[in-house]
Amino acid sequence: MSTSHHGGPAEPSRRHFIRSAGAGTAAVAATALGVAGTSAAAATAFDAEYDLVVCGSGCGGLATALFAKWQGASSVILEKAGSIGGTTSKAAFWYWVPNNEAMRKAGMADPKPDFLKYVARLSNPQGYDPRAPRYGLSPWEYDMCEAIYDSASPAAELLAAKGALPYRHMADVPDYFAELPENKAPKGRVLVPAEASPSMSDGGRVAIRMMSAKARQEGIPIRTGQQVTRILRNAEGRVVGVEAQDELGKVTRFGARKAVVFATGGFTHNPELRRNFLSGPIFGGCAAPSNEGDFVALSSPLGVQLRNMNHAWMCPIPLEKAVARDGSISGMFSVAGDSMLWVNKYGRRNVNEKLQYNELAHSFHAWDGAKAEFPDLVRIALWDQRSQQHSASPEYGRLIVPPGTDDRHVIKAADLPALARAIDERLAKYAGVTGGVRLAPDFLAQLQASIARYNELAKAGKDVDQHRGERVVEQLFNGDVKDEPGRANPTLWPLADTGPYYAALVVPGALDTKGGPKTDTQGRVLDAADKPVPGLYGVGNCVASASGRAYWAGGATLGPIIAFAYRAGRAAAAEPGSAA
Repeated sequence: MSTSHHGGPAEPSRRHFIRSAGAGTAAVAATALGVAGTSAAAATAFDAEYDLVVCGSGCGGLATALFAKWQGASSVILEKAGSIGGTTSKAAFWYWVPNNEAMRKAGMADPKPDFLKYVARLSNPQGYDPRAPRYGLSPWEYDMCEAIYDSASPAAELLAAKGALPYRHMADVPDYFAELPENKAPKGRVLVPAEASPSMSDGGRVAIRMMSAKARQEGIPIRTGQQVTRILRNAEGRVVGVEAQDELGKVTRFGARKAVVFATGGFTHNPELRRNFLSGPIFGGCAAPSNEGDFVALSSPLGVQLRNMNHAWMCPIPLEKAVARDGSISGMFSVAGDSMLWVNKYGRRNVNEKLQYNELAHSFHAWDGAKAEFPDLVRIALWDQRSQQHSASPEYGRLIVPPGTDDRHVIKAADLPALARAIDERLAKYAGVTGGVRLAPDFLAQLQASIARYNELAKAGKDVDQHRGERVVEQLFNGDVKDEPGRANPTLWPLADTGPYYAALVVPGALDTKGGPKTDTQGRVLDAADKPVPGLYGVGNCVASASGRAYWAGGATLGPIIAFAYRAGRAAAAEPGSAA
């Protein structure tokens, strides 16, 4: 997960991430100095007041505002960017809903104890104990995971019933660790928006369109270009509103009679936070460019606890797009191709290329203590004309793309020697952001040996070195390949003896980070004494996830977000309210 000096020299250095201009300068400076929310600041009249002020217009923010509205509470949604949707709009929008209604109707059992054992096994593997009352989880982790089980399905059903997010059930989609004995419901927990395409790759755009339309229908205003720069409190210390600043520096004060809810995403695009908190180098990622960790800075003066700051929802990404901070970048959910392999700068194949994307990204962080380097920090993906012809796709962040699409990351050559030279030239261009990674002197010889060994395994149909394609999830994300009747493993095929050949440089990245202020099961932000900060809530990737390093399944980000939006929206709507 994330960067030391490697992770973002192309990103501008910003001391926090809060702009100051015009009338907002003093307020912004006060926040940066840790004195936000004084009684004097809060005493000033608000420009507008609502029951809830919701910061962020992705799934978490939209869902929270809708759930609160259906409890009778008014909301305004403030979005920092110029358009709505945040990272959600870029997502496939699978949402992982344990024990969902469609499962129950189909007779698919999903017992709570086994669900909790499954998530505990992955989230705290070093402490997992199936005989312990909480299976090795801390009380907070256990309660948060139990809340997901209890609330994800009611939340999904209410969104569907209200017309905000009708879904279809993907009964045959497996969890990412379907084979673990703890997982008694290895398939059936995934839902997708009903109007998503058959490939399920466009669900985020569909979800944002439907949820935002429902919010406007319900009278919930959504104001874009509003960066929250300060959290306001009254004399008793209760959060009562925020200050927000638009692109021209105009400051608007929004009052919250009941609560302020942050759903502003993680800190993927903040190099300073990545370097200071994440446990390995990353090169940015595919979260919305506005995900700069604002809530970490804004809430810190309130004495909040930070949790899980060392972890992220990980994925491999193309080096060129990461360094360019390309807002269109997608995480590499699916590594396409069968006549394809990955090697490191030494020309060695040392990873299962079809490993689920979170685990695959973690594999880049192996540290060689003798050489004081990350030998796999930049990997080289290689494929032949067969895979280019039969496996090209613009979906799911795949490296092999069709002609006419954005292929700036692709390196092409007529033969392997020419390809190696072109790869090293590309590496030289980016040496300043990779710690000087270049190909080893014997790269070509080692590459040829790696290809020969891979081809031997592919012809046999069994990857005894890296076990590619042996798990159900690896075949799920295989992508399109040329049909070869009778072969046992569709992920494997020998690389051609002749060119042309293609390559791409791949680095570890993040879908988004998953650490921030700790919340309780109702979404209330907790202080250092584990007490709620009155009037302050958080949902989604801007707050701490109880998942630890784990990525339980496809949709394991959005399913829990919907569950906690449901809990936070209802709890915030039930707040008694307070005068400024």
